[in-house]
This record gives sequence, C-alpha cells and structure tokens, in this order.
Amino acid sequence: MTTNLDKLRNIGISAHIDSGKTTLTERILFYTDKIHAIHDVKGKDGVGAVMDSMELEKERGITIASAATYCTWDKHDINIIDTPGHVDFTIEVERSLRVLDGAVLVLCSVGGVQSQSITVDQQMKRYKVPCIAFVNKCDRSGAHPLRVSEQLEDKLGHNPVVMQLPIGLEEKFEGVVDLIKMKAYYFDGENGEIIREGDVPADILEEAGNLREELVDKVSLFSDELTEAILEESEITEDMINEAVKTGTIERQITPVFMGSAYKNKGVQPLLDAVIKYLPNPTEVENEALDQDNNEAPVVLTNGNDDKLVALAFKLEDGNYGQLTYIRVYQGSLKKGDTVKNMRDGRKIKVGRLARMHSADMEDIDEIPAGSIGALFGVDCASGDTFSHPDMNLTMTSIFVPDAVISLSINPIDNKSQINMSKALGRFTREDPTFRTYVDEETNETIIAGMGELHLEVYVERMLREYSAEVEVGKPRVAYRETITRMAEFDYTHKKQTGGAGQFGKIVGFMEPDESIEFEFTNNIVGGKIPTNYIPACEKGFASCMAKGPKLEFPVTGIKVTINDGSYHAVDSSDKAFMAAARGAFKQAYEKAKPVIHEPIMKVVIETPNEFQGPCMGLINQRRGIIQGSQDEGVMSVIESQVPLSEMFGFSTVLRSSTQGKAQFTMEFDLYKVVPKSVSEDIIKEAAEKKAKK
Repeated sequence: MTTNLDKLRNIGISAHIDSGKTTLTERILFYTDKIHAIHDVKGKDGVGAVMDSMELEKERGITIASAATYCTWDKHDINIIDTPGHVDFTIEVERSLRVLDGAVLVLCSVGGVQSQSITVDQQMKRYKVPCIAFVNKCDRSGAHPLRVSEQLEDKLGHNPVVMQLPIGLEEKFEGVVDLIKMKAYYFDGENGEIIREGDVPADILEEAGNLREELVDKVSLFSDELTEAILEESEITEDMINEAVKTGTIERQITPVFMGSAYKNKGVQPLLDAVIKYLPNPTEVENEALDQDNNEAPVVLTNGNDDKLVALAFKLEDGNYGQLTYIRVYQGSLKKGDTVKNMRDGRKIKVGRLARMHSADMEDIDEIPAGSIGALFGVDCASGDTFSHPDMNLTMTSIFVPDAVISLSINPIDNKSQINMSKALGRFTREDPTFRTYVDEETNETIIAGMGELHLEVYVERMLREYSAEVEVGKPRVAYRETITRMAEFDYTHKKQTGGAGQFGKIVGFMEPDESIEFEFTNNIVGGKIPTNYIPACEKGFASCMAKGPKLEFPVTGIKVTINDGSYHAVDSSDKAFMAAARGAFKQAYEKAKPVIHEPIMKVVIETPNEFQGPCMGLINQRRGIIQGSQDEGVMSVIESQVPLSEMFGFSTVLRSSTQGKAQFTMEFDLYKVVPKSVSEDIIKEAAEKKAKK
C-alpha cells in the first residue's frame, strides 16, 4: 500500500439505478489487470459482476451493499467504492461519500440526469466531494451525451466542461475525441484494450474546435498562466489546461464531462486517466475533526503518517472471516498490534488483523497509512465510530442517517428461527444504521423499520438465506406522526395522598406548534414557584409524552412547551410528582390544541415510454398523488410527483402490468404532510380497533 499520497486516489462511483456503475467498475478492474475476464451484472454466464458478491445481488442484477476494491493505473493506487443506486440503500452511498476524496458521477446518455442522480449530487454537496461526470451508454438508441451535459447545468447547477466529443452515436458509436489533445481515440481488440490514436474525423472537426474553445474559455478562470496565454495569443499547452481543470474540479467550480460505453468497452481508459489527472489526492482535500477537549472546535487533520492516529469506521460487515470494519485513516498510520481508542465509548482496542479488500476477497497487510482505506478484523464497534490515538480526544463528524419511513412486523415460525432471527437482526442493525428493529411493548411483536419496501424485503430474504430464519411478515406500516395545530394552555395539579408522605406538584403554562423543531421546553418560572431542582423533572415528564401521542399513540413532533407558573409542597413534592404533573398537563392541553396526523409523502419519479404516459398519470391520481411535472426525453416520458407512502405499497406490480413491464419508478422520502380528513378517520378507526383487541 503506497505511502506516497500524491499517487493515491480514493474515489466512489455513484449514480441513478441502471446507469452502469457496476459495469463501469468491472471494466476498470479489467483494464487495471485486477480481474482477467469480464462478467455482466445480469450474470447471464452464471458468474455475475465481481463487485456484486452477494447472491441476492447477482440474482436481481442490482447492487445492495457498497463494495470496496483497489487497483493500480499509471503507477497510481486507486481505492474504489461501487455504491448502490436504489434509494432504499441510500446509507451505503452516504457513508461511502463521507470517506472519499472524489467521485465519478455516472449518467445515462439516454436518461440523462434522473431523480436518483439528483439525490446523489446532494450527498456529494453535503460532504463537498469533487466529481467528474461520465456519460455512459453512448451506444444506446436515443443517446445524446451533449444534452446530458446541459442537464448537469440545468438540473444540478453544475458548471459542466465537455472534455470529449463522441465519434458517432448509438450503434455507430466508435470512439471519442480528446478535446485537449485534439486527437481521436478508438478502442480495438476483443475487449477494447487496444487504444488506437487517429486524427479527428473531418465531419466533426469544426464542432470539436468550437467545444475546445469553450473548454479553454471556461477553465481559464482557474489559471492566471492560461489567461495570460490567451490574452497574449501565445501557445496554450496541455499542461496549462490540465492544471486549470484540476483546480476548478477540486474547488467544485467545474465538472469535467467524459463519454463512453462501459458495456461496449469504449472510453473507460481515458476516464481512468482523468481520475488521476483531475480528482484530488488525500493531501488536496481538507478534512476536519472535532476537538472534544475544546468545545468541539474544528481541527484540520494533517494526512501525515507520523502524526497521531485519527480514523473513521464507515462500514461494518459480517463476512466469512468475522466482523469486518472498513476504515479510512485520515492522519497517522494504523499498524498491526497498535492500541487505539474508540471515541464513542472510550474503550481501548488492540488492533489484530488488517486487510485490503477486493469486493468479497481480501489480502492481509501490516499497515494502513494515512489517506488510505482498509479493513480491521474482530473489532467491536458501530458504523460511524472514530478511532484515535489513546492520547487524543478528536472525533470525526458522523454520517447523516435519514429516519426510517416504513415498518413491518416479523414473527419467527419456530424456536430455531427465533434464535437465528435475533442473531441476524443484531448483525443487520450494526451494519446498517437506517435499518432499525424493536419489540412493540403492547403486541410483543418484533418490528423492523427501514427506507422502503425493497430495503425490508432484502433483509427478510437475507435472514432466510444467511441465517435459515423463517419468518412470517406482517402488513407494512407507515410511520405516521401526530402534531398540534394551535396554542393550548394547561393548569394541572397532581395530588396523591397515601399514608405518610404524599405526592404534590402543580404546573401552569401552554404548548404551541412549531414545525421547525421536534420538542422544545422553556422555563419561565419566576419567584421560585417551582424550585429549580424540579424543573428537569418537568421537562423529562413532557419529553416522555412525545414518544406516543395520547390520542393515537403515534410519535408526537413539532411542540414547544412553556411553563410559567405552578406550586409545590415542602414535604410532598418530588421529582416523581412533577414528572407525573407534566404528563397530566400534556394530556390536558393536547386535546385542546387540535391534534392532527401527519403522513410521509414520497417523491415518486416514473420513467415510461411515451405511449403509457396517460395510464401512469392515472395511477398516480388514484393514489392521492400530486403530479408536479412531466417532460419528454426523446421516446421516454418522465413524470415527477408526490404520493403518500401509504398508497405506494405494491405499486411496482401495478406499474409493470399497466405498461407491459416497460416503465420503472424511483421513490424517496420528501416531507411530512397533514392527512386528509377522510383518511384520518380510517386511521383513527383502525387504531381504536387495535386498542380494543388488546
């Protein structure tokens, strides 16, 4: 593993579903001599892509878990993480981008910038990851890579710089023109491994010249030397342009756009050259940690091998070799036998075995240097933990974890399945922060919650395959919430007289709605009407009511509670009495505050052939959906809408049957909205029946 950070790149490959991420990674591994045969993602040869190592991934032809690998190109080491495209596995993209220095955003030259491309782009913005774009599938019917470049600007707000021009398109796609060198490149041989250089074809020479001028003009903003050369009309060298492109890319001011077809083995090697030339090495990216000894003040990490260690565990996996923890080392180096501190719980851990991963295979190593990605064995930790030198008190900012929107109950069919199920759930919750599980106290059922139907379906399937745990699956449940719509006052006295000391606490105040918060407590008591030492008990009492609303037992959100008066008893008052008074006050005011139910609304984007546009819109309208817009992209229509999650169960089957299997959709959580009155009545009725059964 290289310790020369200039020759190291940590990159991720992310995109919308079916844009060809895994196929591209597969080709990269082939050209860098990491694998010696190319296999398809759909696995017609029964082998499947190397990066999709899970049986389920091979069968479904989708990526479920991000896979890490590494390769060498032009004497540079490249760590690559291939991420899933389905929004249900969004945490995989999130945690990968958290530890990467650069990314390749893969776009389909027919579909262009699609809904999931937008989500991935927002994640890159969150972690300030510079990226280059690769417009894939230029061999497909309807390919229009220059239109995709425009969409990068219109839909994502990027400043795209076209670096290549395709030679021919669709079935006539032959190669690419490098606009910096003004040379044509063709990819010969059985697998496109022989690169042939030629002159730019005469019919596109003028277009190539215009695009080159545009390229030089856009990137000259990032190089004084290049600007001078343009003004003085002196020679513009390749190095000048490359330097300017790199500066603009790292500052996230421009996005270089490359073109090709991973499936047809065209344009992958120039993309690898671009990764080396334009994406940053670990020293060119600033990473910060928070100093726990100094009020979480940000500290810039050095990338130095001789400094004290700071590393982040970004992904856990239970492999064939025990628990595997993927880590990125930001500072210092991690050696076998070192003692490190887990900053979450302060425990010290002795490092045993270290490894480098290549999808599901691994090789043992003695050290993970600064800037690199590797894996630890047999370390008990959670995703997002920081490991540091025992003398240090620095933590990395953790990974953003979205809330679960869907849950369902699972019941093991026998005792053996019960034991295996609890093992499986223990492992899955450690590995995936968006997958949650708990036991419903009232029904005693095990509930699993996650990001979507596919997410939970995959975990139920994995329980059966990997743990032989057979479970019966209940109906999916939506994560409804309750909130209030108006201000309401409370004046509540809790009095209990039993032999000896009783309980007494009186609380006066009001609650009001505030959508921007989950819960806020304000103490406006003056004159010691409630002694200061009882105030935390009041807050605790109110906060405990937020987990379950008094009306329908959904979580309560968006409430601001203020207390401004009250009274206590010298003998009978206690923390317990004031907690009970707070709970009573909450219930008293809650009904008066006109509570409503909120439901999760999903952003649903359907891509369908034009002839099925009408039926698809009809399907959305039937589901209380609101169509926000539709646009024609050649032979396809893209319909964007907002639909309540409760109406989306089983939608994929209905969509397939209505469009002869030709349409596909993506769905992600958008916002919470008030449930319409008719639906709210059904939910209340259902909740009442559930209560009656108990």
